[in-house]
Amino acid sequence: MRIARFSIDGNVAFGAIEGEKQDELVLDIIKGIPFADFELSGTKVPVAKVRLLPPVLPNKVVAFGRNYSEHARELGHEVPDAPFAFFKPSTSVIGPGDDIQYPSFSQEVHHEAELAVVIGRMCREVPRERVKDVIFGYTCANDITARDVQKREKQWARAKGFDTSCPLGPWVETELDPGDLTIQLTVNGQQRQLGRTSEMVHSIEDLIVNISEAMTLLPGDVILTGTPAGVGPLNVGDEVAVTIEGIGTLTNKVVKRG
Repeated sequence: MRIARFSIDGNVAFGAIEGEKQDELVLDIIKGIPFADFELSGTKVPVAKVRLLPPVLPNKVVAFGRNYSEHARELGHEVPDAPFAFFKPSTSVIGPGDDIQYPSFSQEVHHEAELAVVIGRMCREVPRERVKDVIFGYTCANDITARDVQKREKQWARAKGFDTSCPLGPWVETELDPGDLTIQLTVNGQQRQLGRTSEMVHSIEDLIVNISEAMTLLPGDVILTGTPAGVGPLNVGDEVAVTIEGIGTLTNKVVKRG
């Protein structure tokens, strides 16, 4: 099931996406929130008549770096023996169609296409065999990075945590095997990144076991699983699109920060 969060006439709700053709998609509005047992209302609205929002509002975004060996090498890094985590604040999250604002303190902003895992229940110290039980679903993400800032500052808080640096969407797919999916990113229609989730150094199970040993995960929290090789610069005016097999396409435009 594809679950979207949207706004219509000033109201925000969740809905289940129905249909296959982009111009024929409709939303069946969900009663309540989707992280517990829910019912579909039967009230349907065309996707074309709503504004899609970030599919969740995470309490925290936990991101894992250097989780694809070719990406680590292209930046001159060693592949870590254990998962390597950092955070992006909730204020970095934007949705499909929202603008990525080029930060004024950077001259080199890069794209990073990623599979994002959405947590569905409060959990901690999750055993490997129970990881699937705590996952709500999967969505597309773009770990926008101020690469020059990342290189000169030991901490990545500013480089990866600035406002609009975490596009998510367009919706959450709840029924998906994430083991071997194609991840693709284009800039202005030209392919930049192409990889498969099977190339991850540390699996989704590894990542969730690792971070839940240290902290409680809450419904709606997001885990970013790393990016394949091919990262590169973005410029004001660029349109960047992340497409993940079985999920869909997340598209955003880069604008000058106002």
